[in-house]
Amino acid sequence: MREVQLSTSHEPLWSIGELAERAGATVKTVRFYSDQGLLPEAARSSGGHRRYGPRALERLQLIRSLRTLDLPLPEIRRVLEDEDTAGRALEKAVDSRLSELGSELKALRWREAALQLVRDCPPDQRADRLRLIGALNTPPSTAPLARFWRTWLPPRMPRPAIAAFLEAAVPQPPDEPHPNQALAFARLHAMTTAPCPGGRQPQPDVHRTAGAGGAALLYEGLVEAFELAAPHVRRAHDPHPGEALDAYVAAYASAYRSRDTHAFRRLLAVRLSADPRLNRYWELTAIVLTPPGGSPQPTPGSADDWLRAALRRDNAQAA
Repeated sequence: MREVQLSTSHEPLWSIGELAERAGATVKTVRFYSDQGLLPEAARSSGGHRRYGPRALERLQLIRSLRTLDLPLPEIRRVLEDEDTAGRALEKAVDSRLSELGSELKALRWREAALQLVRDCPPDQRADRLRLIGALNTPPSTAPLARFWRTWLPPRMPRPAIAAFLEAAVPQPPDEPHPNQALAFARLHAMTTAPCPGGRQPQPDVHRTAGAGGAALLYEGLVEAFELAAPHVRRAHDPHPGEALDAYVAAYASAYRSRDTHAFRRLLAVRLSADPRLNRYWELTAIVLTPPGGSPQPTPGSADDWLRAALRRDNAQAA
């Protein structure tokens, strides 16, 4: 409902044209906001023409300021109508718009990186680059990578265990990607969406033994072991026995329903050597996670490599 105020004798009244002139707006703009019920009318002339007072001028100036911030009309209406909580309404509207702008900027940066990839590659690689980039949304989604891992993990694993592993295994697309990071993520997308021979990823031996409950304990333990190994990987320490390796072996021991003994460690090394590897996935993940010019960031794959090497060294020392 349009707000109409009764004018006091000392309050100036302006026509729609005069209000527009004072606010530096067009008559069309003032009429639009008035028709939307956003500008209070102080009175009507004898001929039925709208008259506006100082409050309408203040309201119009506020509306124009909010529009300068690119706030949509429904948000502006909420700010104006909730005068008692205008501060909170405005804060909420600005936060919402900032979030939207962040998403828009991220999408633009990914498009920029994609354009640079196509521009800077040799002509004979452009078709492949276009195919890879064309399969991505901007910004890209991690959903295909998560689906890939869900088909790889043992069936019926508890959801919390799956979520914890996915958080460690699925790289988040950087907000400001370097072209190399964009290309690596596009290749990850292509790798994880390609059909698997036989319809399913090859499974590690432990998946067949552990079952859903054992697999949950396994991956909870592996995530902990990877976190313990990550500082060693980051600092390029030589693989060695210690807390990280103990957590790694304990995770497998729980899955195999065994104890951590020298004999089990030797058997584990043999079993792990026969398991399928996803080296290319982890190589690409490291590129996605590593800022341009930075040292390669640890991944579960590089941590697993370090821990396997530590296991081999430990077995050699115990022999």
